[in-house]
Amino acid sequence: MASLDRVKVLVLGDSGVGKSSLVHLLCQNQVLGNPSWTVGCSVDVRVHDYKEGTPEEKTYYIELWDVGGSVGSASSVKSTRAVFYNSVNGIILVHDLTNKKSSQNLYRWSLEALNRDLVPTGVLVTNGDYDREQFADNQIPLLVIGTKLDQIHETKRHEVLTRTAFLAEDFNAEEINLDCTNPRYLAAGSSNAVKLSRFFDKVIEKRYFLRDGNQIPGFPDRKRFGGGTLKSLHYD
Repeated sequence: MASLDRVKVLVLGDSGVGKSSLVHLLCQNQVLGNPSWTVGCSVDVRVHDYKEGTPEEKTYYIELWDVGGSVGSASSVKSTRAVFYNSVNGIILVHDLTNKKSSQNLYRWSLEALNRDLVPTGVLVTNGDYDREQFADNQIPLLVIGTKLDQIHETKRHEVLTRTAFLAEDFNAEEINLDCTNPRYLAAGSSNAVKLSRFFDKVIEKRYFLRDGNQIPGFPDRKRFGGGTLKSLHYD
């Protein structure tokens, strides 16, 4: 098999929001039957056809790095996590639609990953207020995904989605809300599938077709992995 070019996408969010279930669904197109806590980082690979259906179509590997831990971790834990943030081409921010705190913590996760976690705890988000200038010069493509949509009662769904809609706007990102136990939310041709494909296309464009803005500042690009079959890697 010929070697495929790759991009690295972080999957960030609080413990328990369903990152592992999401990554498994994205890479294996199957529901994860018995999810467990991620210790360190777990890496899975998705095959993606860039600009599918056009003359420019090309197949890439999307490495999805599911980073475990909590934004409230000690500085030593954050320092350990920092190794996973090297040479990042895109970030998927995951929050639990039933947990408002997990939504608010996405700001802190993103700042940590972008090597800009310089603001004291509690300053970033206060009653929904957010300083968008902190991301004014960000060139890393972002995608916001809300999980556990199935756990929100129909009568409350509009209220919850209205409350969380500002996240995507703040991050200048598209938003996907789904239930990781139901593959139909990412069915081919659905609006969510289109958004996901558009995000991966943007990540690839930033990495391979644009000269600027394809790496987190301060983290040089590393040599890509060689060719091989689809596989999962686990880092403890």
